[in-house]
Amino acid sequence: GELNAAGERFLAARGGLGGSLATNFVPCKGQRRIVRLDLKLIADVGLVGFPNAGKSSLLSKISHAKPKIANYAFTTIQPELGKIMYADYKQISVADLPGLIEGAHANKGMGHKFLKHVERTKQLLLVVDISGFQLSVKTQFRTAFETVLLLTKELELYKEELLTKPALLAINKMDLPCAKDNLSELMKQLQNPQDIFHLLQEDMIPENTLEFKDIIPISTYTGEGIEELKASIRKSIDEEAEQENEEYRKKKLLLLQTSV
Repeated sequence: GELNAAGERFLAARGGLGGSLATNFVPCKGQRRIVRLDLKLIADVGLVGFPNAGKSSLLSKISHAKPKIANYAFTTIQPELGKIMYADYKQISVADLPGLIEGAHANKGMGHKFLKHVERTKQLLLVVDISGFQLSVKTQFRTAFETVLLLTKELELYKEELLTKPALLAINKMDLPCAKDNLSELMKQLQNPQDIFHLLQEDMIPENTLEFKDIIPISTYTGEGIEELKASIRKSIDEEAEQENEEYRKKKLLLLQTSV
């Protein structure tokens, strides 16, 4: 069962019947159950990325949150929540979630501890290191394009519905040498991903690819692209809210028409 709104109820175990004449006023025992409660963080936007992609640095740049930032993998071990404040007092909540690794859908690394929170975010913001990613010397190096595919694959294997969420892509660390050349290559690959698939291992390729509403190059070190990213997040959230309002209006109108 799930409780997602105020006032919702769920029956976990039935109580026993009270004493009566038939039972000589001895009450019957109720059901006995062991119940696991799982709290899922709710946020407008969830930051998705491999360890050390710069998610915590990004959250500290776009909000007043002060997450732990360090140059090693798995700095973030629990979700951190921040709010983007806009000039018109609009607020958008952003969740910095522990980094994914390959096999997270099977509960490797932070695994399900991370992915359960993604279910409760309205939109996804993938954060990718333009220079690529390598967890350790024992693991294979992944390019930025491969990182996008692997993140998509992990989300898909955990729950396919996650790929239906609106998504943005932030390409981080644009202050690094050769970043512009890498970005140019990545944009070509993202435009025609099928052209690259034959060069990759089959288990890296997701059944469905994420359709990004916007792709923004950023640098959390220099601040490049941060304002553009904030504007893009706002636009995406507003569009989604307007779409939901339109669907609600249509349902109300349909109910009125059928009741007449």
